Amino acid sequence: MPLDLRLEEVMRGRSGIIRQAEPTPVMAEHKRILDLALLAFALAGLAAGLVARGLHQDDWAAWLFLAGTVPVLVAVLADSAASLLRREVGLDIIALVSIGGALLLHEYVAAAVIGLMLSGGRALEDFADARARREMSALLARVPRTANLYEAEQLKAVPLESVRAGDRLLVRAGETVPVDGIVSGGTAVLDEAALTGESLPVTRARSERLRSGSINAGAPFDMAATSSAADSTFAGIVRLVQAAQEAKAPSARLADRAAFVFTPLAIALAGAAWAWSGDPVRGLAVLVVATPCPLILAVPVAIVSGLSRCAGRGVLVKGGGALEQLARLRTLYLDKTGTLTGGQARVVAVETETGVASDEVLRVAASLDQLSQHVIAEAVVAAARRRGLELCLPTNVEEEPGAGLTGNLEGRCVSVGSYAYVSARAGQSDWSGRFLRRMGYEGATGVFVAAEGRMLGAILLADEIRADSARALRLLRRAGIGRVVMLTGDRHDAAERIGSALGVDEVRAEQQPQDKLAAIAEAKTQGICAMVGDGVNDAPALAAADIGIAMGARGSGASSEAASVVLLVDRLDRLADALAIAQGARRIALRSVWIGMGLSIAAMVVAALGLLPPVAGALLQEAIDVAAIFNALRVLRVRIPGRPQVSLPLAEVTRLKEEHERLIGPLARLRAVADQLATLPPDEAAVALREVENLVRERLLRHEREDDLQLYPRIERALGGDDPIAAMHRTHREVQELGSVLTRMVGELPPEGIDLPALNDFRRVLYGLDAILRLHFAQEDELYHGLASTEAVRPESQAAPA
Repeated sequence: MPLDLRLEEVMRGRSGIIRQAEPTPVMAEHKRILDLALLAFALAGLAAGLVARGLHQDDWAAWLFLAGTVPVLVAVLADSAASLLRREVGLDIIALVSIGGALLLHEYVAAAVIGLMLSGGRALEDFADARARREMSALLARVPRTANLYEAEQLKAVPLESVRAGDRLLVRAGETVPVDGIVSGGTAVLDEAALTGESLPVTRARSERLRSGSINAGAPFDMAATSSAADSTFAGIVRLVQAAQEAKAPSARLADRAAFVFTPLAIALAGAAWAWSGDPVRGLAVLVVATPCPLILAVPVAIVSGLSRCAGRGVLVKGGGALEQLARLRTLYLDKTGTLTGGQARVVAVETETGVASDEVLRVAASLDQLSQHVIAEAVVAAARRRGLELCLPTNVEEEPGAGLTGNLEGRCVSVGSYAYVSARAGQSDWSGRFLRRMGYEGATGVFVAAEGRMLGAILLADEIRADSARALRLLRRAGIGRVVMLTGDRHDAAERIGSALGVDEVRAEQQPQDKLAAIAEAKTQGICAMVGDGVNDAPALAAADIGIAMGARGSGASSEAASVVLLVDRLDRLADALAIAQGARRIALRSVWIGMGLSIAAMVVAALGLLPPVAGALLQEAIDVAAIFNALRVLRVRIPGRPQVSLPLAEVTRLKEEHERLIGPLARLRAVADQLATLPPDEAAVALREVENLVRERLLRHEREDDLQLYPRIERALGGDDPIAAMHRTHREVQELGSVLTRMVGELPPEGIDLPALNDFRRVLYGLDAILRLHFAQEDELYHGLASTEAVRPESQAAPA
């Protein structure tokens, strides 16, 4: 029987004994009730008939067998009529002939058993379908209908569609957040499991953003709506889920092609067995075991289970065709900004004038930038607040758009902005040329700071690589992705820096939307390709690719609508999870088809030889169906490579990230002293070195020792295996050794000052400590992110300290 087993074809429609058009939730509920009623009738009729036969009441037994069988026959007849009205030849014809034939041959027990098996199959399919859909259905079941609106300080329940941006709402305990907004009163403790797959509650403080669809798992809180219900996150997700369910109608084309071959084959074999043996019951036995339910049931259950499992991991796949293509994906194109990088500027270093602390430069810049709406100013203010710096309010601020600001701060005239803007108001500095060259090398941007005509320092900002990008690419390659290409509209130097750090196969920079489209068109000629992006400019490429993958948690609505896969959580590594699930679903579905169909054909041959009577054949066919369905449900337990069995608690991961943030200042001071040693007088150099040695010993080395003794044992238990973080322990030993060397060198500083050889030794040790600590912090951040529950690390805290 020539069958094309590309599951993409399997998922485009429904036909057969049980499946009709894709039901609505109400229709599905009515169908479940009807199927349970048919099962009850069939079971009661068979049981009562057997009791009557045991009492030698054969006439009553026949009527009871008929009472249990006829409702099932009518249901199958209705299915057949519906198939014919749709101009489809369904495999339900075989079921109709087998029941009708049993009744015509007065094989009432066989007819009753066949009816029971078919009704049981319908009920079993309902169970399997509901089990497979549960993660996707969980989203639709939580759609709120009303919201609690404050009107003149009075609460009023209003229809959800009447909520507008700016409305003040109350979310009670156990209620669903109705629209997107921000916390305006109290603290929100939210269960976001249905949205993100995260089992642990997350906490949102005042002024933090809320996503609709989350459930209030704590005390009531007030919120300010930032969108209408129709434009909210949850409404968009619901639309995507509904589209996925409607696009997911399983098994029609493959089942229809099978029907054209299998139905005549089964009827011909049944007729041949009857003609050869002269016994019509033998032909009936062939028909009883001829229904290829593994094809009709197992494939849809496996695919729907895969879709549901992906939804449980925060990945929405719009239909079985997309899931099947995802399983065969080998080439991946990724946008840079917002996909591989954080998508926003972040402070990575602070350069200072001699004798000026890096925290002071950042504090001054952030205090003035509080009055600017520029995205770079927002990044500087956010960095200062993460370090816990106390900002002051400036006065008489004047802003030159795109260049900088000048104002009075604590009695001083302060300027913040570009080099051209600030250098026109302050003297030149020895380090500024070096800093400008560094900006060019790293493809970064800089903010210069001056006060009272003196250049105080400069702040380096860059769009940093996301904490999960490197791990996600490793997992994707392990799953079979052979080629990774980065597409970006950014400059070549910045793009190459990111691409080389992540080890992508090719970098294409300065790409316009039409260039991305051309790249996707070229890739599609060489096999299935996917495009990952988050912006409006990515939407055309997402739509053109075989698989468009949108970063829906932070991306635009246009990209989510154009994509066939949407990441509902802000984690790229979840794409690797979806790839593993898709591959598992396809493998299990095909295996279920081949094994189940092989068993059905073998049973037909055995029945044709007269070795399998109709009643036994019905029981055997039901056993094959049950085995095929439960094998397909194994998709719900497909192992996801790289996913730890134990995660670090949300609060713990947040604490660790914040601790790294607090160490940025000491680390920046270490590099600044190394840079300044050659220009400092001997006595000032000695003071600076003693200060740095104290910072290293009291802050940095203490942090490493505490991690080694308290945190790392817990991580080792979570990862399992034999010494899974040996490399991290080795880095700790290297840091401790360099710290000890620095302590001994500072303890032996001569009274007359530092000579040139000693100066070079100090710089070597300081630069070595700086480099290894930065690398180590980045490694730890990636490790924590991998062990964290979803949403444990917020986007602004993903990059490593620098």
